[in-house]
Amino acid sequence: MHITPDSIVYWQSGMASLNATIVYTWIVMALLTLISWLVTRSLSTGPQMSRWQNFLEVLVTAIRDQIRDVGQQKARQYLPFIGTLFLFVATSNLLSIVPGFRPPTGSLSTTTALAICVFIAVPLYGIADSGFKAYLKNYIRPSVFMLPFNVMGELSRTIALAVRLFGNIMSGSMLSAILLALAPLFFPILMQLLGLLTGLIQAYIFSILAMVYIASGTRAHEELESRREEN
Repeated sequence: MHITPDSIVYWQSGMASLNATIVYTWIVMALLTLISWLVTRSLSTGPQMSRWQNFLEVLVTAIRDQIRDVGQQKARQYLPFIGTLFLFVATSNLLSIVPGFRPPTGSLSTTTALAICVFIAVPLYGIADSGFKAYLKNYIRPSVFMLPFNVMGELSRTIALAVRLFGNIMSGSMLSAILLALAPLFFPILMQLLGLLTGLIQAYIFSILAMVYIASGTRAHEELESRREEN
């Protein structure tokens, strides 16, 4: 039993190797790109629209509403990043019910890469929203002595974000394999339904946590505006 798709190596030459994590990540990206092209090549603004366009609009609207509810801010600027995170994680997890498919989110390399994207996005959105100086002041509040603790907090929550998703997907895959080995005639359908549910939940949690972290990085602007209103 392979705990992580990193251990499945298809090709290796010296330091370079092609493992299952890379292969299935490319498959997910290619699938999302193909679906996006098929759905958006014939968009309609009239009452008559395809079922795929209707489904896509419902999905985008749901993600936008969640961003607005969690971040309490305008959702348009965060929708591309948060929506991409959700679709990639959800598609990777949902495809785990396909026989032979190894979800790339079951690799710590993939979840770390996603968490690093969030780690970089937080200061970028914060600086774009409130300015460079106002954002950096967050790290020395309430005093300059809190600077190392605030930096450690940023790093620790990034690590927690990566480990949380990896642990949940990896443990779910192992549990499914164990139950299928014990009772192969009873558990397949049940485990597939459970895998669909947990995959969507993990994608939702990862995206919501990313939005919460980004929202916390843009509070400097809100506090500055509130102080200006008070004065």
